[in-house]
Amino acid sequence: MLRSLSIKNFALIEELHVVFDAGLLTITGETGAGKSLLLGALGLLLGKRADLSSVKNNLEKCVVEGVFDIHKYELNSFFESEELDYDGETIIRREILPSGKSRAFVNDTPVTLQILNKLGIRLIDIHSQHQTIEITTNDFQFDALDALSETHRELGSYRKGLLVLKNKQVELQTLIDNQALYTKEYDYNSFLLKELEEAKLKPKELPELEVQHKTLANIEEIQERLSTSISLSITEEVGVLHILNTIKSNMDKVGPYSDVLAELSERLQSVSIELDDITESIQSELERIEADPQELEKISQRLQMIHNLQIKHAVNTTEELIHIKEELHQKVSKTASLTDNIAQLNEEILVIRQQLDGLAAKIHQKRKKALPILVSELEMILHSLGMPNATFKTALTLQENYYSNGKNVVEFLFSANKGSTYGSLKKVASGGELSRIMLGIKMILSRYKQLPTLIFDEIDTGVSGEIAHKMADVMKQMSKNLQVFSITHLPQIAANGNTQYKVFKQDINNHTITQLKQLTTEERIQEIAEMIGGKNISDAARTHAKSLLKLS
Repeated sequence: MLRSLSIKNFALIEELHVVFDAGLLTITGETGAGKSLLLGALGLLLGKRADLSSVKNNLEKCVVEGVFDIHKYELNSFFESEELDYDGETIIRREILPSGKSRAFVNDTPVTLQILNKLGIRLIDIHSQHQTIEITTNDFQFDALDALSETHRELGSYRKGLLVLKNKQVELQTLIDNQALYTKEYDYNSFLLKELEEAKLKPKELPELEVQHKTLANIEEIQERLSTSISLSITEEVGVLHILNTIKSNMDKVGPYSDVLAELSERLQSVSIELDDITESIQSELERIEADPQELEKISQRLQMIHNLQIKHAVNTTEELIHIKEELHQKVSKTASLTDNIAQLNEEILVIRQQLDGLAAKIHQKRKKALPILVSELEMILHSLGMPNATFKTALTLQENYYSNGKNVVEFLFSANKGSTYGSLKKVASGGELSRIMLGIKMILSRYKQLPTLIFDEIDTGVSGEIAHKMADVMKQMSKNLQVFSITHLPQIAANGNTQYKVFKQDINNHTITQLKQLTTEERIQEIAEMIGGKNISDAARTHAKSLLKLS
């Protein structure tokens, strides 16, 4: 419920702070006094777009703040999902800066207008006569029907299942689209994959093959030069090893004469050993290698094959070819498995549909049982509101289609008078009749679910006499379960409020401002008497006002 409302620098409101209680709260005032400004300010708290033109002084910011008691609304999960701090006494603030920029806060946490709107509709429900068209919509009618039929649990499961179904259907369509696409490429991809698989490529294979090819292609030159090198190294008297050993022998003889000569002798020893080792290695290599024309041809062909594959796939390494092979394998495998995947997904969708059908059937049965109760209660309320011949014809059918709230289609046909043709509410009900139907449905809903604060904005227009008393009684009854505001011109409704507020204009320092005040008992007598008889209040009007207020 709305605990308090503070408004600063909004339209004709300079600064206003008012506290509200539970029950039925009535707001009265002359036409043009500014009652619509209160709804405009509340609209900002509900997430409506801000308009700089509604700021009274555009050099200062406009602030609207509402304090709400939300203990009964079970909004913990909403606050958690939106990452907001939950507090049983929640403060919503909206600011319009001189620059025109708008800001919104929930418990001092900045929020978007989308979040504010999602929260606002859970806290305040505003109805004016021109907004009663809402009751002609299927969503509203199902909301009323589901409150009576207690389908909350089944609807929750149904909506979760419907979301899963839609996701599965999207997934299925994607698979079907992919299947059509991949099937066109399947033969070509299979050919490319087979070609790469038959190549049996290995990582880093190409550099090794190139070295082997270079060796075998030049085997005669290699053998010749290795033989020459060995000959130059070991030939007696003129070979490098023989000459080196002669030098070493000379140095060994003079080595003892100085450290330098000794060091040179040692170095010659190292060179001799190294050269001897190199010669042995050359000999081993010469013995190992031999001409192999067949192997050379084999390597040449494999190099050519790899190079051809590289050109075809526009890559430079065998590693890249291997990667392409893996990608092709996935595509081909995926294409081959798509049929199985589609079949499996169709089976899953069938199971989900069966579950949804079961839930929809339960929802249908509960609704079917509750529908005559809803119609009976609504007709009874309308009869008391001056529509003695108001009747409904309803039909609830179970469809094949999956809707957001089940598989039902509901039809409410209405007749206000005996002998009149039944028709849809939108076509046959007048504005005043729709207002009373809306009031009746809200009255019924208040018995079955916790509603947000209700604000009726002059939905009693065109009503008078005994019907006004009946409307007041309905609002009073509703206010036992929720906070109800009624902006009214009817003294019968104004007097029935637990608390009454008056909106009025006041001229201060050549400026007109709008004020809102809670009326005392004497002020209520004065206000209601004026609503009955005009500015010139008679004793009869005061007596009537006291009677309406149930004062002696």
